[in-house]
Amino acid sequence: MNETSLTALFILLVGLIMLSGFFSSSETGMMSLNRYRLKHLAKTGHRGARRAEKLLQRTDQLIGVILIGNNFVNIFASSIATVIAIKIWGDAGIAIATILLTVVILIFAEVTPKTLAALFPEKIAFPASYILGPLLKILYPIVWAVNLLTGGILKLLGISPEDAATDHLSREELRTLVNEAGALIPAKHKDMLVSILDLEKVTVNDIMVPRNEVVGIDLEDDTDTILRQLRSSQHTRLPVFSGDINEIKGILHLRSVSKLLLHEEVNKAMIMQLCQEPYFVPESTPLNTQLINFQKGKRRFGVVVDEYGDVLGLATLEDILEEIVGEFTTDYAATSPDIIPQDDGTFIIDGTAAVRTINKTLAGNCRSMARKP
Repeated sequence: MNETSLTALFILLVGLIMLSGFFSSSETGMMSLNRYRLKHLAKTGHRGARRAEKLLQRTDQLIGVILIGNNFVNIFASSIATVIAIKIWGDAGIAIATILLTVVILIFAEVTPKTLAALFPEKIAFPASYILGPLLKILYPIVWAVNLLTGGILKLLGISPEDAATDHLSREELRTLVNEAGALIPAKHKDMLVSILDLEKVTVNDIMVPRNEVVGIDLEDDTDTILRQLRSSQHTRLPVFSGDINEIKGILHLRSVSKLLLHEEVNKAMIMQLCQEPYFVPESTPLNTQLINFQKGKRRFGVVVDEYGDVLGLATLEDILEEIVGEFTTDYAATSPDIIPQDDGTFIIDGTAAVRTINKTLAGNCRSMARKP
């Protein structure tokens, strides 16, 4: 009879240790879940993800039910182990049971389950949610009372649960997430995503065509010169000004001029009738803001001005998009680039090249060289 009862106690103790391991692994697994992947899986209809997400909406209740279960199991296991040890070793069994049970629980109910759950959180947390959900309903009165007491203690310490950090990524955290995505996101897509995040750091002044490189129609030129310029223009839109770029009168779209060139006689007044009102852009406007402004105004072309209204250059929708996706059109000036790589790894750079262009070009070349075996 004693042997039978001792065997039953051993079986009960093993079961309690396994339950302790379950609670320990559940806690670590739930807390280690990637919240953004969890939301994605829940939206796609994954049942385990939905249950886990629902439990994590009230983290205090989830931790409460896990800790109540884990502590109850551990204390119960300690009592059973003490009874077994006394039956085997007598009074000395209390000390022996304490040492052995500590080692057993540490290895089999704490370190091993928690390590496994940290490595494979979804494989542990999703199945565990099927047990923790109903268990929370059963133990809810106890969990509620415990959370009420702990909440009161936290308030006495000046801590409010509402002050906890929200589950939102900052811009820098999102940048790190993109860069650490590895092969999950192609390198080109990473560059585009990071470029979108950088738009607010770059202003229109950084990507504009400077005024000394602006090609436009000067109304003080004779009509024949203007017509030759229109026929040979490499640009779709041209600013129209009188004598000086600061005296800008409008923006001329060459699509509108095509029919005009069929007339035998063309004068400046006819050209001016085809011009659109110039759209002025402050030089300090961030690119993300200007992109939205272009979209709202259904515009693709802006005249960049400083605080005094002087024209500094031109900015186009294409310039902003190229900040995101890189060069995607054939540049007529590509035959004489500002930055020419040399065989020895050095570069010859034109003195008029923009610093931002130099940085982007050299960074791209460095990445290309780094990828070479």
